[in-house]
Amino acid sequence: MNKLSVVMPAYNEAATIEETLKRVISVELMYGFQKEIVIVNDASKDDTEKVILNFISQHPSVEIQYVKHPFNQGKGAALHTGIAKAGGSHIIIQDADLEYDPEEFNILLRPVVHAGADIVYGSRFIGGKPHRILFFWHTIGNKFLTFCSNMFSNLNLTDMETCYKLFRSDIIKSISLKEKRFGFEPEVTQKVARIKNIKIYEVGISYYGRTYEEGKKIGWKDGFRALYCILKYGLFKA
Repeated sequence: MNKLSVVMPAYNEAATIEETLKRVISVELMYGFQKEIVIVNDASKDDTEKVILNFISQHPSVEIQYVKHPFNQGKGAALHTGIAKAGGSHIIIQDADLEYDPEEFNILLRPVVHAGADIVYGSRFIGGKPHRILFFWHTIGNKFLTFCSNMFSNLNLTDMETCYKLFRSDIIKSISLKEKRFGFEPEVTQKVARIKNIKIYEVGISYYGRTYEEGKKIGWKDGFRALYCILKYGLFKA
């Protein structure tokens, strides 16, 4: 049976996670895919856990796994936990902050079904989907990091830093992932690129970005860490 595991890392997302979960459960997956949700609360300090537990109690028929880290470890660590817990044939990453639209899961599933894709990246920089206009230097930084990543991976991605990445479960579970924070994106990209005969696709998606006042967390220090990770995992089989 084909099942999509939606892995959702969460840290201080009390304001948005309920709406995100509502959107995820409302999605009607195509191609005969079933759905499960794996929420990893990375030791939030707000009411994130209260909101999650309330949602689970109100939706007993929805397949939801909930895990809480005893202390904050970073988005990458939350993803490691979620990937390990996921039981589906495929895994997609869904942030809890409403920047990405779960209705587009089917867009990422299409290359899996029609082209045998092993991995699908959702790009914010291609296609005609809506994109909120925000930070110029963030866009330049993302494109620069993608360019650097492509140099070492020999891929031609347009958006390496995207949240929306869909993996065949057996592939992502077989990779030893080490980065605890936002270094997950460049690390996983370099490592999947080395897999022989891997089929990687990219599709255009929407992007409803947040400002820092609205809760955006990634900053310029994470950009430098991403560049370090590109060099580390691109040059060495760490």
